[in-house]
Amino acid sequence: MTISTEDIKKLREETSVSIGKCKEALEEAGGDMEKARDILKSFSAKAAAKKADRDLAAGLIVSYIHSNGQMGTMLELNCETDFVAKNEDFITLANDIAMHITAMMPENQEELLSQSFVKDPSNTVDEMVKQGTQKMGERIEIGSFTRMSVLESPEK
Repeated sequence: MTISTEDIKKLREETSVSIGKCKEALEEAGGDMEKARDILKSFSAKAAAKKADRDLAAGLIVSYIHSNGQMGTMLELNCETDFVAKNEDFITLANDIAMHITAMMPENQEELLSQSFVKDPSNTVDEMVKQGTQKMGERIEIGSFTRMSVLESPEK
């Protein structure tokens, strides 16, 4: 089966995964776009597993303050090198996760990773991190985070 350039381009735009991996996933899926997305998720998981023992020596801290100014999050997102920490895709990932934490109020990292991502419910936060690992070629891990709100009671 011949995979069209348009299909590869569409899958690449949706997932930000390399053109080669998009083509490979579409070929393996027989041209089925939905199956190709699932295959790319498995590629991301494999890429993350290969990098799991690498040292995290860089990263950044981002903050997200909701437009009402009454809730926000500070997040530490770690990676292997400063090169990736300064990458626009890494910064966007960090900001998206911080916004997600503000909106979804996870109590711990385990809960955060298992939640459906607020901007794309078809993925979990864990899958978003794994996709970032595959895309940027480095291990990425969520460090600590703190969510604050003037609307919640201090006992929580």
